[in-house]
Amino acid sequence: MARARSAREAKPTVTVVQIGSPIGRRSDQEATLKGLGLNKLHRRRTLEDTPAVRGMINKVQHLVEVVE
Repeated sequence: MARARSAREAKPTVTVVQIGSPIGRRSDQEATLKGLGLNKLHRRRTLEDTPAVRGMINKVQHLVEVVE
């Protein structure tokens, strides 16, 4: 079991912080923020670095900041 845990933890992650408000934006952009787990300014989420997550970040890149 210890090997399975270490393999799961080794997945690359990306941390995003919401820096912009979805007020006045299209509804799909607001839904994308919610899908990323962001719904208030300065919220920070660490997500698995997958193409789907990267696409969501790209869609709302003006509202989020990627922390390295």
